[in-house]
Amino acid sequence: HTHTHSDTTHSHTHTNTIYPSVCPQVGNYKRAVKRFDDGHRLCNDLMGCLQERAKIEKAYGDQLTAWSKRWRQLIEKGPQYGSVERAWLAVMTEAEKVSELHQEVKNNLVNDDVERVKNWQKEAYHKQIIGGFKEAKEADEGFKKAQKPWAKKLKEMETAKKGYHMACKEEKLAAAREANGKTEASVTPDQQKKLHEKVDKCKQDSQKAKEKYDKSLEELNKCTPQYMESMEQVFDQCQQHEVKRLTFLKEALLDIKRHLNLTENQSYGAIYRELERTILAANTQEDLKWFSNNHGPGMHMNWPAFEEYNPDQASAPPKKKKPDGAPPTPSTDHVAPPGDRSSVSSYDKNQAYSTEWSDDEQPATYSGNENGGNGNSFEDDSSTGKGAGAGAGAGGGGGVRVRALYDYDGQEQDELSFKAGDELIKTEDEDEQGWCRGRMDNGREGLYPANYVEPI
Repeated sequence: HTHTHSDTTHSHTHTNTIYPSVCPQVGNYKRAVKRFDDGHRLCNDLMGCLQERAKIEKAYGDQLTAWSKRWRQLIEKGPQYGSVERAWLAVMTEAEKVSELHQEVKNNLVNDDVERVKNWQKEAYHKQIIGGFKEAKEADEGFKKAQKPWAKKLKEMETAKKGYHMACKEEKLAAAREANGKTEASVTPDQQKKLHEKVDKCKQDSQKAKEKYDKSLEELNKCTPQYMESMEQVFDQCQQHEVKRLTFLKEALLDIKRHLNLTENQSYGAIYRELERTILAANTQEDLKWFSNNHGPGMHMNWPAFEEYNPDQASAPPKKKKPDGAPPTPSTDHVAPPGDRSSVSSYDKNQAYSTEWSDDEQPATYSGNENGGNGNSFEDDSSTGKGAGAGAGAGGGGGVRVRALYDYDGQEQDELSFKAGDELIKTEDEDEQGWCRGRMDNGREGLYPANYVEPI
């Protein structure tokens, strides 16, 4: 009997997961109710996800701008010239424009997409004062109401099943005692009769319990179709809410994709078309011609001409006025980061050169010439007239080695230009105006502000 009823029980409990099984746990619909809480939390997750991406977009835009600013200054001060310089600078312009587009992406994510999710969440989920959401509470109550009659019948069936199984157990024990009594001589006929009567009674009790169990199971099965229909109605209402959420999410993600996909932005393509035009416009021959006219044979030649004596002109060169103010604060915009200096040219296209193009200029590193190794044949006599010691100090091996603390761009032809970190030789001490004379490692000599360097 037990095996038969066990089969019957399983045949009626193989239903959809929202229906409780015959195990004591009633309430498998809880997952469907929890989906409301999950939906609200997922809106928060999506907003957090978009805000993080917006920060990334802003950081990337800021980095592009800083990179463009730094390299624009380096290129403009560096040795590249002409149309190729303009083409190189166009890459910096590209970075600035792309930076603006990424800032726009950030604004769209925060102002449009996040706000849209926040507003939808507010309309779709209504918080209760006692906690939880109105939609989840209504679903939970709907499931409980639909389940209540069936759950009551289920409990009755469980009680009947338990009673029947207990009766079967008692019947089995009584039959075993009767069988043992027949084999034992100590059991009297009267006792055997009582044992037999006990077995008959247990059989009757077992039969009654079986009938009760069958009846309760039949009643439960009669309730099942109505129970399934009621539960499915509540479940469908939950599904309808979830349809709205999933549909909204899909539309929102399409909008997000549109904001992220810069290739759909017309101005994005225009940036690279403009960059390509500028690069293709670079003209090698024009650049070479420009260089020749400004730094080669084509430049204006200031040939020597006879000059009358002018007593008004001072015999000694005018003294430099004191450098303005204190040295500037070092800035990463002008100085390459540590470890990166080898990748940046320290050449300054604006530093002063001779106004004439001639092969008479000799590198000042050659010593032993007619001026005692000074290397500058146009130097006034005062620098070479201080005796042998002064001549040696200003020449190849003398002087104090110093290191530049800041960048300095020479404003006049007799001034040196250097970058922070460059080393040079101080050949004359600071004068009353705050200037020193020194020599760069490339042999170039000139004046520089004393407070821009430190001794090594």
